[in-house]
Formats: sequence, structure tokens, C-alpha cells
Amino acid sequence: MTKIDKDLIPVQALLIPKPILYTGKILDWISPFLASRFAARLFLTPFKYKRPEREKTMAIKSRKENVLIKKINREVIVYSYGESNKKILLVHGWSGSGTQLSMIADQLLKIGYSTISFDAPAHGEAPGKRSNMIHFIETIHHLENTHGPFYAAIGHSLGGMSLLRATKLGLGLEKLVIVGTANSITKITKDFAKNLQLGNKTGRLMKQYFDDHYGEDLDNYSGGISAEGIKTPTLVIHDKNDVDVHYSSALEIESKLKNGRILLTEKLGHRKILGDQSIIKQIVTFIS
Repeated sequence: MTKIDKDLIPVQALLIPKPILYTGKILDWISPFLASRFAARLFLTPFKYKRPEREKTMAIKSRKENVLIKKINREVIVYSYGESNKKILLVHGWSGSGTQLSMIADQLLKIGYSTISFDAPAHGEAPGKRSNMIHFIETIHHLENTHGPFYAAIGHSLGGMSLLRATKLGLGLEKLVIVGTANSITKITKDFAKNLQLGNKTGRLMKQYFDDHYGEDLDNYSGGISAEGIKTPTLVIHDKNDVDVHYSSALEIESKLKNGRILLTEKLGHRKILGDQSIIKQIVTFIS
């Protein structure tokens, strides 16, 4: 399959092994309830992958440390890249790692910033098998206290959603950048079920299971709801050809922000956008 073909397929559909897809489809046929529990476990399991060559310089040159986030009793790997006191927090997306935004970090270092990033629980080199958005949010708040303050933050996908929520809850930033960020938790679970080739009923049951398990409507963590009332100047970047998260999410999030600006791109998809030099330049310009 060519690289162009892969950009047209949601990353979940690419990474989920076929035996798992077959198992899900059988369970969906037998019982949507059982299929929803099977899907929920997968939903919380990030896929690990070999670190791309472009990220290795950041991985080698960063000061790495294992940090315990006591509130969730989970361990993360923190990357301190550069020596400046002007710090930018970088937050990767689901199944990503602390070096995912390395090409952006390299440009920030050139203009005098340093970056702090992390492998979220069960991501990258961090231990564990499962994770969730709450782990991301609590890690962000912990690092603000131990490695901050941060002048700005940049988040991709789930990282962007987590930063919106953390900012709403008091994370102090002068600037915020989110890239390819989703708006609706309900839609995320529905799309996940679809990528597993499961029925709509299974997707609804999975969302209900999460609401019951965590004791609240997880749509409270949706990007648009978190964005309401945020005054921090925020750059919302999204590609019109993003097949993982539809760009309507960006429009909805930006409409809720007090001081938001939107940048829509084309033909960069959900992942390639992080390495596009013109986009990186606009991110750096916005922050600086």
C-alpha cells in the first residue's frame, strides 16, 4: 500500500490486526453488549510503534526521566529538550509519544525556547497497557507544577483535547496550539466502533459503558465544551482531508473560544501535518 493510500485510511483501521477485527465482528453478530465490552478494552489500549528516524535526534538529546503521577498512580517518561527557561509543553496524540512533535520542537529551540514533553501512560516507553484522556490531563497538571511554568502548549489530536480541558481547569498559558483535535467524545466512540467494523448499537453501548464506569457523561471532555470560556489566545489547526478527525471539529471548537484563530489546510491529513514546514513556521510565529 502506498503512503498516499495510507493517508486516506484512519490510523485505527491501519493498526488494528485483522484477527481482532474478525473477533469483534463475530461478537457484534452474537451480542452487541459483548462486542461493546471488547471494543471498550481496545479503545483504552494504545498501539506502540517503532520510533521514526525523524524523532531520534530529540530522543537522544533530551534529558529523560521517569516521573510518577501520584494522582493516577501511573508512570510517564518526561523529555526535557533544550536549556531555555522559556518552556513549551508538547502533548502527543493517542498511540503517539513524547517525540511525536520533534520537528516543531527543533524549530522552537532555534528561536530560544525549550520543550517539555512526555510519553503518556502505556505510550512510547512508559509502562502499562491501557490509558485514557484523564491520564493525559493529570500528567499535564503535574508537569505544570514540577517542570513549568509553561509559556505555551501544543497538542495533537487527543493531546489537543487534553490541553483544552486542562486549560479550562486552570492550566496557565500565554498561547495554545491544537492540531487535528476532535470535538465530540460520542463521535470518537462511534467512529472507533465503525473502524472496528461494528454496528452503531455497539458504539452507543460502549459510550454508555464509559459514562457509567467514570461516573459522568464523558462528552463533558469534548473539545467544544472544554473550549467554552477559554480566553487564552488559541490557534486551531486542522486539515480538510483528515480522515481520523473531520475538520468540522475545528470549526466547532474555534466557535467556542474567546480568542481563537483557525487555520485550515489541505492534503496533509491527520499525521503529515505535524511535519509540514509551512505549518510549523506558522505555529512558531504564533507562539513567538
